[in-house]
Amino acid sequence: MNVFVAGGTGAIGMPLVRALVAAGHQVTASTRSTANAAKLERLGVTPAIVDALDADGLKRVLVAARPTHVIHQLTALPRGGPKTARDLEPTNRLRVDGTRNLIAAATAAGAKRIVGGSFALFRGTNTAVSADIESAVAAVASMESQILEANRTGAIEGVVLRYGLFYGPDVPATVDMFAMARRRMLPAIRRDRSLLPCIHIDDAASATIAALDRAPAGSVFDIVDDEPVSFSDIVRAVAEAAGAPRPIAVPAWLPRLLAPYTAKVISMRLPLSNQQARAEMAWRPAFPNIRAGLSQSRAHAA
Repeated sequence: MNVFVAGGTGAIGMPLVRALVAAGHQVTASTRSTANAAKLERLGVTPAIVDALDADGLKRVLVAARPTHVIHQLTALPRGGPKTARDLEPTNRLRVDGTRNLIAAATAAGAKRIVGGSFALFRGTNTAVSADIESAVAAVASMESQILEANRTGAIEGVVLRYGLFYGPDVPATVDMFAMARRRMLPAIRRDRSLLPCIHIDDAASATIAALDRAPAGSVFDIVDDEPVSFSDIVRAVAEAAGAPRPIAVPAWLPRLLAPYTAKVISMRLPLSNQQARAEMAWRPAFPNIRAGLSQSRAHAA
């Protein structure tokens, strides 16, 4: 396949383009940075320096690349992940306006299919959210609905993948959590009732590649581990993999006071399943849960 990855240097972008190249695909990936363009070239990827909010520029690079398949991984998140709702605003715009531009460019380039990387925790009306993250939920819903509408109208085949929380040895949030765990600055929560969907970054990449030709057009899949876990389970798995002391436990009101946005996200209960993706894409995660996935991260996180 000739694959265009929009957002080729983000948390999933780099593992994804590596996996695509290893699988023998021709890959073009977008970036806004000259330095990142050089990184892509070293991986055997053709870089396209463009801002997805520049509709004309994006159309030019896609028409030049002439991809058969397009993957939407556009985000503009801080390195360690969002800490406030305001940190999501640039990504919200990419999910609304960037998606519109990307679908139009992909259609103009004659691409057969677009696969959109969405976020399982912000799944529109299926999730009860506070007012300060309503705009992020609306942006995710817009991205998904634009892709599915393009599929419905026959403009281009569309598939949506709702990823769980990314983790892995090179995921910035995981690297930061390892460092915090070693300093005993990553606490568990007392009486934690959260239930969070997670996904190893390599499993997210393999599911995305599977969706290029195995997912039914118009489908939506939850791309998650076999087992959802509480935030405190995540903290304990990180500490174990990092060789850190057992984490302390704090009352739930403390993170709500110190980090309100993060506290809202980590307190969600969202027990999702990957059974549909297993059945319809013949995909399965290599790591059943975050403990198994992080066990191979110990050496990388040193």
